[in-house]
Amino acid sequence: MTSSDKKTPSVHFIEITEANQGQRLDNFLLSLEKGVPKSRIYRALRKGEVRVNKGRKKQTYKLELGDSVRIPPLHTKQKGSLTIVSDYIKKQLDASVLLEDNDLLIINKPSGLAVHAGSGIEQGIIEALRITRSELPYLELVHRLDRDTSGCLLLAKNRPALLDLQKQMLEHDIDKRYLTMLMGSWGKQERRIIEPLKKNTVTSGERMVRIDVEGKYAETLFTPLEQFPHAQLTEAVLFTGRTHQIRVHAAHAGHPVAGDDKYGDRSFNKSMKKSGLNRLFLHAWKLGISHPTSSEKLLIEAPIPKLLEDVINELKTKP
Repeated sequence: MTSSDKKTPSVHFIEITEANQGQRLDNFLLSLEKGVPKSRIYRALRKGEVRVNKGRKKQTYKLELGDSVRIPPLHTKQKGSLTIVSDYIKKQLDASVLLEDNDLLIINKPSGLAVHAGSGIEQGIIEALRITRSELPYLELVHRLDRDTSGCLLLAKNRPALLDLQKQMLEHDIDKRYLTMLMGSWGKQERRIIEPLKKNTVTSGERMVRIDVEGKYAETLFTPLEQFPHAQLTEAVLFTGRTHQIRVHAAHAGHPVAGDDKYGDRSFNKSMKKSGLNRLFLHAWKLGISHPTSSEKLLIEAPIPKLLEDVINELKTKP
């Protein structure tokens, strides 16, 4: 896929390659123009601003190899950060690669970086990678991690790989294991929490995820690994991938995640800060998948960030 210079908001043309062959036109536009409201995309389609081979097409049109797609300026204002990546972020991303081949890119996401642009965030990891790895014709997130969570982040380098991995997620064939530090202790026995989660319930003006009978099914397995005074190092296995799932389930059980400013315990967070914790203690530790082309079973492990290792070592010294 090639396009003209995007530094100015002007019409440009994209020739469809095998990476996007068979994709619906509306989905193609939505994946291409991150941060643009869906209403703007569909309005452009209705008004004929978007053309395929110089003609109008419905949103359901499936792109064919060699199609020429006319893309109008869709952003309402220019965002310089969409074309520039700082040297610091580039070095972080280059150093974070855990595995890469023709189909996959798996990185050890640093804490503090959003995975994509959104409200108040002009550039996320996916936008930065599309700039620094501009030689790649296709790059899409397979799943997401919270901004403050570190660890395994899976991206697809072609559409067949994306669809295969998404299917694995839907069928719960992807093994996602997190390392976290929880308040207190629930002993040595593992604990499975199955509670439905509902997004965007507003509490005191803040959007939260809450346990709600009208929410979506969510299941988490917590396995204690090591006990410290007032805290427990724990492995959390996700059987579903709901927003803030581990954090909300842990808090519901009375053992919130250390460093969680949204669902956590203020006094616990304060004591953990004295042990050197200045972030959310949640790390996407291990990721098990079947390779989308070879079907080989892969288990990727993201090394624990030094800051979290230092916190664990500090807790070990406390009586």
